[in-house]
Formats: sequence, structure tokens, C-alpha cells
Amino acid sequence: MEAMEDDSSEVKDDHNHNYCGSSGSKVRAALSSQVPDGVGVPEPVCPTVPGAESAKRQAMPWSGSPCGSKFMDSDTGSESSEVSETDCSAANTEDKFSLDSTSKFLLNAMAVEDYRKNHWPNLEEAIDRLLIQNLSDHISVSYAQIYGYVYKCVCQQHSELLYGDLTSKITAHLQQVSTQLQASPAENLIENFNIALTQYLASLQCIVPVFIYLNKFYIESKLNRDLKEDLMKLFADHVAEEHLSKLMPLLIKAHSMPFQVQPSTMASVVKGLYSLRPEWAQLAPALFSSFIPQIHPPAVESQLPDYADRDRKLQMELSMNGFPRGDQSRKRASEDS
Repeated sequence: MEAMEDDSSEVKDDHNHNYCGSSGSKVRAALSSQVPDGVGVPEPVCPTVPGAESAKRQAMPWSGSPCGSKFMDSDTGSESSEVSETDCSAANTEDKFSLDSTSKFLLNAMAVEDYRKNHWPNLEEAIDRLLIQNLSDHISVSYAQIYGYVYKCVCQQHSELLYGDLTSKITAHLQQVSTQLQASPAENLIENFNIALTQYLASLQCIVPVFIYLNKFYIESKLNRDLKEDLMKLFADHVAEEHLSKLMPLLIKAHSMPFQVQPSTMASVVKGLYSLRPEWAQLAPALFSSFIPQIHPPAVESQLPDYADRDRKLQMELSMNGFPRGDQSRKRASEDS
């Protein structure tokens, strides 16, 4: 009994009521010595320390969290919950953004592949046929189908690709035309240049209308340019400018010798050069003024005698070159006589 009293006093002195320690083992030993055989001694109850229970609540994960990383606190549960929710939402947003970016990249890659395999080959074939056609040839081309391909490319955000492919294709064609003109003899250069220019202008009359959707929604709106002007500039850069130094002396010489070159050919070439680069008219004002009005400055009254002298000289040159003025005997007599 004295042992039990000592142990019980020892237990009572434990203000935390933690009976799971060494004193608990002593109590069991003492009770088992006093209880008759066959009667079990009840196990001591070990209630949780209040501080430990609070710590356990603080470390308990909340099963309702989608991330499984929130911790509830009895006093500051709302604050920790807000922080963890913000972290989880930020993580979810970042993951979603990464997935969306990957999806968009894959979709864009698939769309570009579809453009390369299905749309552009059909357009390239049609452009080839339009560029090499002769005015007398009849080429069967479905303009509605070409327009449909252009419409789909623009709607699928391939305008930049389409414009780059179109200009690259036409540039390659014009480089071939320039190479052919370089091999042309000097006496045929004016005629061959006129054929190349006429054929190219006829091709543009077919190409520009079917690419009107690209011109309206990309070239005009984003590049602030015009498709026809860009394609004309390509001819000026890759063909006309390459042969201008040889072509201009031949034109001046042909202009000084009437009918050496057909007047229609001369007019077509000179007007074509002026439409490509108006500043080229300053290289030969007399030549361009014969086919294009207002090349020279406006006439001045004080220079009328000079104009009359020029006309008189021109008539003398024509008569000396085999162009007589004709029979003047049938000319109507003057009313003064």
C-alpha cells in the first residue's frame, strides 16, 4: 500500500496527466500485484496534450484542397488557406498557360504544314501557268478555285507566308526573264523587251484580282502598300533596271530613224518604262516627250519663235529623209488671192 501511495502521489504531481511515462508502468505493476488472478488490469488512458493537439491540427492537410498542400489552423486558418489558394491558383494558371501555349504551337505547326502541302502547291501551279502564258494561248485556270485558296490562307493567318511565297515565286520568274534578255542580240533587244513587258502586264491582270483578298486584308492594311505596285516594282528592279543602260541608247537611235522600229513597239516600251519609273524620263526627255505628254515644262509665249524654228527644222529633216510634203498644186488657194 505504501508503494501505491508513493506512486499515486507521483502521478498526482504530473500536472499534465501524462500517464504514458515511467510512472504509468509503476502503477500497472502495483495494481497487478493487488488484483486477484484472472482479473485484467485496465490500460491507462493517455489523453493528448493540448499543445500537441493544436500542433496536430496545424499540420493536418485539408482533404478539400485540389492541391493537397493546404493546412488548417484553428486561429489563422483563413489566412493560411488564402495563401495556399493563391499559390495553387497561380500554379494552375501557369500549368494552363503552358498547356495552351503548347496546344497553340502544335495547331499552328499543323496549319502551316497543311498550307505547305495543300494550298500553296495549287497556287504555285496556277501562278506558273499565268506567268508563262502567251496572249494568243488559252489556258484553262479556275479563278474561283484560286480565289478560294487565297481566302482560306488569309483566314487561317497565313497572309505573311502567302505574300512571301508569291513575291519569291515572281522574283524567280523575272530573274529567268532577265537572263533570257541578256542573251538577246542588240537589234532584237527592244522587241524582246516589249514582249517580256507586255506578257508580264497581262499576267498581272489575272494575278492581282485573284489575290485581292490578300491585298485588302494584309498588304494594304498592314504593309500600307498595293499588290500591283509591289509586283511592278519587282519587274523594274530585276528586269528593266538591269537592261536600261543598253536599252536607252537603242531607243534614242531608233527614235532618230523613223520606222526602224515599229511605232507601236516604241510607244509600248517608252510608256512601260515611264510607268515603272517616271524619273527615267529625265534620261531622254526628247524621246519620252514624243509619246508622253507634259514631259517638258509648259510652253511660254516668249519662246514661240523657238518653237517655230524647231518645227521648221523637223520638216526639213523629214523631207531630206525621204518624206516629201506631197503635191502642193492641189492645195486650196488662199482667199486673199
